[in-house]
Amino acid sequence: MKTYKSNMERIVLRKEKSDFPKVKITCSKDSSDVIRQFYHEDISIYESFFLLLLNRANNTIGYVKISQGGVAGTVVDVKLIKYSVECLASAVILAHNHPSGNLVPSKEDVKITKRVVSALELMDINVLDHVVMTEESYFSFADEGML
Repeated sequence: MKTYKSNMERIVLRKEKSDFPKVKITCSKDSSDVIRQFYHEDISIYESFFLLLLNRANNTIGYVKISQGGVAGTVVDVKLIKYSVECLASAVILAHNHPSGNLVPSKEDVKITKRVVSALELMDINVLDHVVMTEESYFSFADEGML
């Protein structure tokens, strides 16, 4: 067995308190209201992608920012959905913003949604929705039958 000079890193999941209350998600409006809290003035400046983590009763158990990009997009590495597994989430809601104010999901938005749904399906974690946020409104993949 080959031994290297450096030691392995221990990977840990750490939860931090936030100012956001836990809530029950019953519709896309509920998830939009919760997700909107993650954005501030940056909602119209650059794209960010979040996971909203839920338990089996659709109560929020946490959230995580997966990526932050530029004004026209952000790269979502599907491996980072690991947070939903590590937090023992039963379901997730995907969310990202469009700084342009355009609510129409791009081809890339649809593609990443399908990839995440497929990946989480293997772990028995449901993707309940993918919400595209703008400063004024939101678009729900679930409401439009796109999941």
